[in-house]
Amino acid sequence: MISRRFLGLGALGAVGAALLAGCDKLGFSSAPKASFQGVDLTGAAYARGFSLPDQNGRTRTLEDFKGKVVVVFFGFTQCPDVCPTTLAELAQVKKALGADGDKVQGVFITVDPERDKPELLKAYLESFDPGFVALRGSPEQLKEVAKEFKIYYAKVPGKTPDSYTMDHTAASFLFDPQGRVRVFSRYGAGATALMSDIKALIAGQ
Repeated sequence: MISRRFLGLGALGAVGAALLAGCDKLGFSSAPKASFQGVDLTGAAYARGFSLPDQNGRTRTLEDFKGKVVVVFFGFTQCPDVCPTTLAELAQVKKALGADGDKVQGVFITVDPERDKPELLKAYLESFDPGFVALRGSPEQLKEVAKEFKIYYAKVPGKTPDSYTMDHTAASFLFDPQGRVRVFSRYGAGATALMSDIKALIAGQ
């Protein structure tokens, strides 16, 4: 708001220029602040990263994807609706971005490492986009990364020991190309809102 007020004085010529210069020295930017469709997490002191094995056994961190907009989603392969919908929307957005789709990286972190074995995760992710990465940690590693991202997950017993399901936070975390968490995108917002936020981050907002 301060920078916009100063910009409005531009018609006053030298006076406006002097005010803008003073504003810059105070550390305020004249560039417009990004307006996201999701919740703006810029500057958050959580969701700072992860270090988990992927579907091929390679330990991955945010540093591996520097230069790309990274979309992190927690879920599980036997999820009936939320997880496949989220991954399908991200794949749709990536395709619709054309050449810029190469600047987007989907990362799926399973909250069900007991059933989501590496080979299953690999086949599951490839059904949406071959470039998506699945991460599967030990129960202890999952607990730590869930704490870092402040997400909820819990096993819900079924009729048999193997028929349980998982409750979990249904949202995606968007990181800018510098690896900073920027947006919390709630499930149900839709592909259009997701594309808008991803475009903003690709553009450097």
